[in-house]
Amino acid sequence: MAAAGFRLGATDAGEPLVLEPRDLTTHGVIVGMTGSGKTGLGLVLLEEALSAGIPVLALDPKGDLGNLLLTFPELDAASFQPWVNESDTREAGLSLEEYAAKVAGEWREGLAASGIGPERIRALRDTAELTVYTPGSSAGVPLNLIGSLRAPALSWETDAETLRDEIEGTVTSLLGLVGIAADPLSSREHVLLSNLVEHAWRAGRDLDLGTLIGEIQSPPLRKLGVFELDAFFPPSARTELALKLNALVASPSFAIWGEGAALDPAELLGSLGSPRAAIVYLAHLSEEERQFVVTLILSKVVTWMRGLSGTSDLRALVYMDEVFGFVPPTAVPPAKKPILTILKQARAYGVGMVLATQNPVDLDYKAMSNAATWLVGRLQTERDKERVLEGLKSAAGDTDVRSLDETIGALEKRQFLLVSAHEPKPIVFSTRWAMSYLRGPLTKEQIGLLMRGRERPAAAVPGPMADVTPPIHPDAGLYVHPAAPWLAQVGGVPNGTRLRPFLAARLTLRFDDATADIDTSQEWEALYGPLDTGFDLDSEVAVDYDDRDFVPTPPADATYAEAPADLGGESFLRDARVAIQRRVVDAQSLTVFRNRALKLYSRPGESREAFATRADEAAQTEADREAAKIRDRLEAKRERLEAALETARRRAEELGADQQSRTATELLAGAGTVLSVLLGGRGRARTIARAGSAIGTAASRRGMTSRAAERKRTAEAKAAATEQTLEELEQEIIDEVAEIDAEWAEKADELDEVEIRLEASDVRVVELSLVWVSTA
Repeated sequence: MAAAGFRLGATDAGEPLVLEPRDLTTHGVIVGMTGSGKTGLGLVLLEEALSAGIPVLALDPKGDLGNLLLTFPELDAASFQPWVNESDTREAGLSLEEYAAKVAGEWREGLAASGIGPERIRALRDTAELTVYTPGSSAGVPLNLIGSLRAPALSWETDAETLRDEIEGTVTSLLGLVGIAADPLSSREHVLLSNLVEHAWRAGRDLDLGTLIGEIQSPPLRKLGVFELDAFFPPSARTELALKLNALVASPSFAIWGEGAALDPAELLGSLGSPRAAIVYLAHLSEEERQFVVTLILSKVVTWMRGLSGTSDLRALVYMDEVFGFVPPTAVPPAKKPILTILKQARAYGVGMVLATQNPVDLDYKAMSNAATWLVGRLQTERDKERVLEGLKSAAGDTDVRSLDETIGALEKRQFLLVSAHEPKPIVFSTRWAMSYLRGPLTKEQIGLLMRGRERPAAAVPGPMADVTPPIHPDAGLYVHPAAPWLAQVGGVPNGTRLRPFLAARLTLRFDDATADIDTSQEWEALYGPLDTGFDLDSEVAVDYDDRDFVPTPPADATYAEAPADLGGESFLRDARVAIQRRVVDAQSLTVFRNRALKLYSRPGESREAFATRADEAAQTEADREAAKIRDRLEAKRERLEAALETARRRAEELGADQQSRTATELLAGAGTVLSVLLGGRGRARTIARAGSAIGTAASRRGMTSRAAERKRTAEAKAAATEQTLEELEQEIIDEVAEIDAEWAEKADELDEVEIRLEASDVRVVELSLVWVSTA
């Protein structure tokens, strides 16, 4: 058994890094780019929780958390061999046996360095019951989500808010499955369904989806608000909604959603001391289906926890391996509300939540302020770092968050910075070696094999994962619907009776490129055939099919083309699967646009025009940054010149006023005196002489006026020269800024295309079906 705390690794000084379990009642966030060791740290955290007897609910959008079941106390090559990636063996240039021995050696050495021996691994296996649930699939243990419409055992007298929150999450996600983005307050679909569910639950009556659809058409309600029901939501519109939901229920592939284990958190988690790890595998689902599942599960967790007594100890841990798209900063997807509710309220009930992501810019950091423990690994971009530093403010206490910038930038692989409100200062540590074998994401087929392997001795697990055959579609053969929009593309006709066999393949492709900061998954489908002449990869026709394109019964009077004897057999499907996977790896790629100068890449699906606009905006930002430096450099000089110009102009104005004054004085004191004497008629010679003396004095004054005019001209010339210098400086600024702008505009236009290629581990054949196409 583990020590009381969670030993996650060791500090640079070699001291154990131990996290107190109760610290996680105030929740945590793990952030790190692809390759940082984020997933490994998350698995180590779950291993520690389970070893300490704490139940775990793990939501697994990427498919990595099933690795928790890959623990081998013997640490021998034979135990690892069925689970190593064939692509890794090829890259290493080793045989399967040699590579398995190499991995086993690495795990022995790594665990020994972390102070973990076989007895600790065996104790983990003996302590916790681990189950992988696969909603919408029978690969693992199915999870009955439709049954989640059963009335909870809470009182409407005291828990009305809790019950309405669960109803809101359930209805929002259910409508999302049929393409209705419903606002709880303004959508009449949402209002109707919410009232129907509440009406049933208040009466203590359980619902299923079929009953709910029936009540849409014939509601047990007369009014909604102040309006009569038919006025608020006319019967014809209600029928349209019922038809949409009925199409979902009628789909053969949806039946599995109502089978399997009940969605009951108490049953999924077990109890303290006898914990269960409920791993909910989501990698096979669409984005709408993931929102549906996560919303329902976490809404049930909220209802369950509010029925618990209060405690300050950690009694259960909810972990989500990639929260991208579930708690964005602006949008409000269905799962966001129950996640925020847990972050704000679960502490009182001893329920902790840890969210992990490699996309920190997609986190609502106001919501994340409820997380008191942050584990920060290597980050991809400065923008990522800025967002993380923003989020750390709630956990950093008195620490200057900006001082952590350099620390985060220097982190190595498997190194993390612990910033916690429960620790006096941030701590850098390296994660310990995981007891679980970190082989990467598991496919549905591997989950099925793994769960079967848990039911019998490990030695009974079959050989390499490449030999696992995906399940055949129900009844080992379906029939293409006459209205399938792609029927003609594969040579089919709507009303034909001669049937020829084809293979329908559905694959998931993961395009992952750290440089481009892209990690996106796509679903890809194709038909191969006809198979009566043999399986030929070149017969591939890429089509976008769904379950509505197939029916379980053949057309009347159908006849069948003669098919090979092994058609649909295990060997045939295994070989076809391998061949299709290899072809897709070689043929498919994701093309994105790149601006090398700006180190900018387009997002998947972003048009060239949209990316060009974004690149131009980024270039303008860089140009503005450089222009600001020029303005800062020349601003002081411009201010000095403006001050000098103002002084010169004022001096010129003062000198101009002085000159005018002196000129007026000369006229009065000179010419006026002589004229008065001469025109008096009686002036004597001495008087006239004296007048001449006065004239001489006036001439002297004219000289002074002339010098004042010269000084004025000098001042005006100085002002003009200063003004010209200022104009030249302003033109210099204009020219330099224009040059910068032109330079960055040219960089913004430098767009090219980059192909992101697939690796074998990026491609999964999730469904391989034998289908019959009417060709004549």
